[in-house]
Amino acid sequence: MIHWPIAALELATPRLRMRLPSARELDELANLATAGIHDPETPSVRILMANHAPVQTARRVMEHHWSSWMFWKPKDWRLTLAVFLDGTAIGTQVLAAEGFTTHRQVKTLSWLGKDFQDPGLAVEMRAAVLHLAFAGLGAREAVAFVEKTGSPIVSRKLGYRDDGVEHFPFRGENMAAQRLRLSRADWEAHRRTEVGMERLEPCLPMFGLPAAEGPGITAPDHR
Repeated sequence: MIHWPIAALELATPRLRMRLPSARELDELANLATAGIHDPETPSVRILMANHAPVQTARRVMEHHWSSWMFWKPKDWRLTLAVFLDGTAIGTQVLAAEGFTTHRQVKTLSWLGKDFQDPGLAVEMRAAVLHLAFAGLGAREAVAFVEKTGSPIVSRKLGYRDDGVEHFPFRGENMAAQRLRLSRADWEAHRRTEVGMERLEPCLPMFGLPAAEGPGITAPDHR
């Protein structure tokens, strides 16, 4: 019996593989973050990483992964995937939800190592978790956040629309961020990236979903 099936879940795009990292790979991600990160959109990442000594930054990256495993609940979860390019860890992509079976809404955040500052990679890794959310888990919508001084280029390419302003506390001050929302219809209209999902079905109960279609549940599309 596999007690933590999400450990075997993998997503694949033409260039990337995404899955939970091993202990060694988590160390690699922590080292990558200490060298600097690139995130054109997500204010939550700046809060996580900003202005810490290298040892503290590395520790925060590792704690972020550990906490996503430790506090996982079927109704409130945060899937924190390592992103690999040609076998090298290049960053992290998160898909999270609160009350998913009720609201069917997800949110994302991500970061890339400074040597992998390719907007195309950012689009590809986000497209992968959006495919998981909509095609695999039956999500209705996704939200993302962009600092007011940032550019929503990744979200725009994937079909997100403006949806107001969100506020985050940051070092005792207020950080205003643009909120963007992606409907299932807009996701369908902007799908461009081929995404493969491996070993998803055993994970469905961990996302608060039955392994098979049941009352009130839309059967996930496992294409």
